[in-house]
Amino acid sequence: MDLLSALSLGELALSFSRVPLFPVFDLSYFIVSILYLKYEPGAVELSRRHPLASWLCAMLHCFGSYILADLLLGEPLIDYFSNNSSILLASAVWYLIFFCPLDLFYKCVCFLPVKLIFVAMKEVVRVRKIAVGIHHAHHHYHHGWFVMIATGWVKGSGVALMSNFEQLLRGVWKPETNEILHMSFPTKASLYGAILFTLQQTRWLPVSKATLIFIFTMFMVSCKVFLTATHSHSSPFDVLEGYICPVLFGAACGSDYHHDNHGGPHGGSHSGGGLGAQHSAMPAKSKEELSEGTRKKKTKKAD
Repeated sequence: MDLLSALSLGELALSFSRVPLFPVFDLSYFIVSILYLKYEPGAVELSRRHPLASWLCAMLHCFGSYILADLLLGEPLIDYFSNNSSILLASAVWYLIFFCPLDLFYKCVCFLPVKLIFVAMKEVVRVRKIAVGIHHAHHHYHHGWFVMIATGWVKGSGVALMSNFEQLLRGVWKPETNEILHMSFPTKASLYGAILFTLQQTRWLPVSKATLIFIFTMFMVSCKVFLTATHSHSSPFDVLEGYICPVLFGAACGSDYHHDNHGGPHGGSHSGGGLGAQHSAMPAKSKEELSEGTRKKKTKKAD
């Protein structure tokens, strides 16, 4: 019975890994990516005033991972833009999301049950891109583990790792939003997934690529659908990192960010007046930071 179940799982995984991504899954990827672009403050105004800049931002949201991977491997950065079908499909999605009359298309794809389907399908594309990126890097660097991990990571993270460059196209400069400093769940998951697929590619992980693709896709789909449905910005890795980071690095990951926020010129003072001043300043500041942080976290999932 166990053999039959294992055989059926292997066949299911193999069939799943052979499902073509274009056009249905790629369409979902483009819809969700450009949807997050529209969530950015000022994105709608930019599309009205500077439609070319808005279109370039949309293309970065859709194809930024390919550009970064080509940059790492020394290949032409514009190579993927020779894929006319994908460019035209992504451009059509951009136009419908930003310029459809009465925002009908935007309202339809934002309807939560529909959006959850698109989010799930986007994760299928993400995992496949990680696997393909590592296979491509392995072709150039057979023993370059770090090259394979980096290539798979940027393939899965998408535009998140180049968000500051994308912001420049919109006339915005916010270096504090660097994805390396404050990684979102998709960026972290892409890094961990790249490590797993690299171990599999170099035969250190005794599992077939099709099975790993299937299992990791199910994990990503489950997490992203749950986080999107509950409007949560937490990460399933937070609990594990909370135990590991203090042991390995002496502090919880991201703790320096909180010290920077609350350790002003009087951060070293331990007097009652200094502490009370800090506490009294925090409520007045929290509303502005909360609204800004909420907008920022909404847009960090694009990748």
